[in-house]
Amino acid sequence: MILEHEIPQGTKLYFGESAKVKRRIENVASEILDANGYEEIVTPIFSYHQHLSIADQRELIRVNDAKNNALSLRADSTIDVVRIIEKRLGKNTTQKKWFYIQPVVTYPTTEQYQVGVEYMGEAKLSSVASLALDIFEKLEVQPLMQISNIKIPELLVEMFESLSIDDFRHINIDKFISLEVEWLTKLVYLQYIEQIDEVMALAPEAIKNELQKMKDLCSEMECKNTVLAPMYYAKMLYYDELFFRCIAGNEVYARGGRYKNADLTSVGFAIYTDALCEELTK
Repeated sequence: MILEHEIPQGTKLYFGESAKVKRRIENVASEILDANGYEEIVTPIFSYHQHLSIADQRELIRVNDAKNNALSLRADSTIDVVRIIEKRLGKNTTQKKWFYIQPVVTYPTTEQYQVGVEYMGEAKLSSVASLALDIFEKLEVQPLMQISNIKIPELLVEMFESLSIDDFRHINIDKFISLEVEWLTKLVYLQYIEQIDEVMALAPEAIKNELQKMKDLCSEMECKNTVLAPMYYAKMLYYDELFFRCIAGNEVYARGGRYKNADLTSVGFAIYTDALCEELTK
């Protein structure tokens, strides 16, 4: 028996003070983004293309339209935003900077509110990562920014036959160290920007080039509260190089990176409103 006051597990309920905090997060973010030339977009909750952006399609909540075509509820906003702007708005707009404030849902009944940002046609990740830090600063929150590069795990899998992407998904440190390769061991323990030159001096050229991109991003950001995580592997399908997470303890407050949709390179991030709300209402 389901009682009248019950709500499905994983769904969200905001009221009173928590609703005020949620609205404040959204207002602060929209004011900062608007001041930096971003325009708002609200996309449909239903989508034909969610399978393009979700690594585990079992997370999708599936339905059908009036003609029995397969639909999914919006489990991710990025690809739909870029696709709609490119294909539907097309020549009606030259705007490249967009943000959205809307929830996503995953199977079976999980809701997640987000503030998302997309800078279409831009390859410089610092251009959006700095905005995330501005929003957190205005909210008086100081998460740790973790910078990674998805190319590094992919290159390591090519270099070492014994390694697989699953080793990086599960952060299999013992397996990496057991290979007894000096530069690889140093790469595993690389955490601070002050260590990166020592690793780059020993690493193969391909790895060195990707580490340089991480170093450049740190320099552009001028963020003191930053760590490097070159062995971390992102779960999203569309990140193809540099990406970052803003974390505090075990909570992820934001995630962003560089990605491609067809031939268009873009950068973006999402702030996870629910986790931030919980922190600010403590």
